[in-house]
Amino acid sequence: MRARTVPRPPVPRDASSGLALAYAAFVALGVIWGSNFILVKWAAVWISPSQIVLLRVLFGFLPLLVAALAMGALHWRDIRHLHHFLVMSFLATTFYYVAFAKGTVLLLSSVAGMLSGAIPLFTFVTALVFLRSEPINARSVTGTLLGFLGILLIARPWNDDIGGVDPAGILWMIAGSFSVGASFVYARKFISPLGLLPLALTTYQIGIALVLLLATTDLQGIGAVFSDAWASLGLVLGLGLCGTGFAYILYYRIVGRLGAVAASGVTYIPPVVSLAIGAALVGEPVAPLDVAAMAAIILGVAVLQSGRERMPRDARRERPARSSRP
Repeated sequence: MRARTVPRPPVPRDASSGLALAYAAFVALGVIWGSNFILVKWAAVWISPSQIVLLRVLFGFLPLLVAALAMGALHWRDIRHLHHFLVMSFLATTFYYVAFAKGTVLLLSSVAGMLSGAIPLFTFVTALVFLRSEPINARSVTGTLLGFLGILLIARPWNDDIGGVDPAGILWMIAGSFSVGASFVYARKFISPLGLLPLALTTYQIGIALVLLLATTDLQGIGAVFSDAWASLGLVLGLGLCGTGFAYILYYRIVGRLGAVAASGVTYIPPVVSLAIGAALVGEPVAPLDVAAMAAIILGVAVLQSGRERMPRDARRERPARSSRP
């Protein structure tokens, strides 16, 4: 007697279109983050890195605040967690953005973009040191070594004539990456148990960063950037509204639709985009060694993340999902 086969129900049109939109947002987010570096370079002609970050955070905070209020994500009772929000604001926004802005100003935009792809590597190292919960296996070790080999190929400390690679810029990018890594560690230990909505946490984080930056940034001459149409549009729309505000909203929508593991793959896109923009639009030199360094970083991150996926199921269940960028 032949067993009856139960036909699979067709995929709803709304679900398939929603999935397509999620992947479109995935690509858009990678392009947005990858273009941030050249926009910082344009703005840096007129104002300081700290002033760039202040305006970026200001215009990025606005769409986040509107979205959070519309969704009813903000609550007065959350003020009891203010000390945690202050720490996250410093690690994942204020210092991170300022360090990356200072590094980008000193480096070619393509080089800064390639180094940004190593953020997951520094996250892994930071979590390994402070939480000791990251999986140590052949893949995680190989991925970490490959990634840091890529950073070494970019820095090229053995070469006195490395055109466009300022050691101070490399150090600023590394400091910013470690700051992000530390924010993930702090979030996993202190923020995740609070059960806050990601949109609420991000709004508090960016809002407090705005206050910190207003208190510490020299505002003299900050309006000079608005004398250049491209620099001001890039700063307000590219870095602020899109690169900070809408980028966070897009990211969390992607996580909700595709899952945290798939969403973390957006890390691979910005280095490629920044390299392409630097070479095609600005005429920045691209050596074969630069391409090899970018490939090593991206491959290292991919291998590292595959090592995380091989964690025991029980251990993975205990770990809260986290983003590749704050």
